[in-house]
Amino acid sequence: MTRKSIEIPGVHHTNPIPSASKIGPFLASGSIFGKDPDNGGAFADGPEAQCAFMFANIRRLMEAAGGSTDNVLKLEVWVKEPAYRAIVNQQWLVMFPDEHARPARHTFITADLSPGALMQCAVLAVF
Repeated sequence: MTRKSIEIPGVHHTNPIPSASKIGPFLASGSIFGKDPDNGGAFADGPEAQCAFMFANIRRLMEAAGGSTDNVLKLEVWVKEPAYRAIVNQQWLVMFPDEHARPARHTFITADLSPGALMQCAVLAVF
């Protein structure tokens, strides 16, 4: 099997790593941030905007990989503040409204995020 790098259009890491890697039916992402691809990949202002862009970037990543958010098996989310969990839940319910068909999720609270980031996530998907 051949590994293929997948990028989120308009959003690139500062390190020499792809947004995600896909082998066969499996996709694992690196960090997905609340960056605005139409603003040079800059972080959005505030937790609500960053969260909205983070979830939009999940959608962009899955489309770039040839799938959709229906392929997401697990989402791991890191937030700087415990209160941000409620903001994540709002976007989560929009992206995954069917309570009987949601991916697994684990949310971590940490201050150790990239400069400018209020939250980030990583995706595990199966195609």
